[in-house]
Amino acid sequence: MQFQDKWIDCVNCGKAFVFSGRDQKYYQEQGFKNEPKRCRECRALLKRQKQVTTDADGVEKELFKAVCAACGRATYVPFKPTGAKPIYCRDCLVAKKIEAATETGVEMPVAEPIVPPPAVQ
Repeated sequence: MQFQDKWIDCVNCGKAFVFSGRDQKYYQEQGFKNEPKRCRECRALLKRQKQVTTDADGVEKELFKAVCAACGRATYVPFKPTGAKPIYCRDCLVAKKIEAATETGVEMPVAEPIVPPPAVQ
């Protein structure tokens, strides 16, 4: 099947962009049902604004920007912060867990050093 270039108006900026025959073929091969609504520039901008992560099942989850309550650094969390509870960056969260464990007398597991096997001669 031969695809013809098609002009589409971007829903974000209103600029017309070409949906090339090659792109249309790719969309069909990938099983995409809808044509693109945004030009490349607006899609790239949207991607930069919307941080995502992938869970163990391969499902994408949106990440939300937050500020660590302990150190003030910017961090991303997989839920929308409501302000009801403090948010911590990874480093501060680990430090808080270690602190809580030592206060309660719980021993934190220590990773064993990895010893390489002896060389075979």
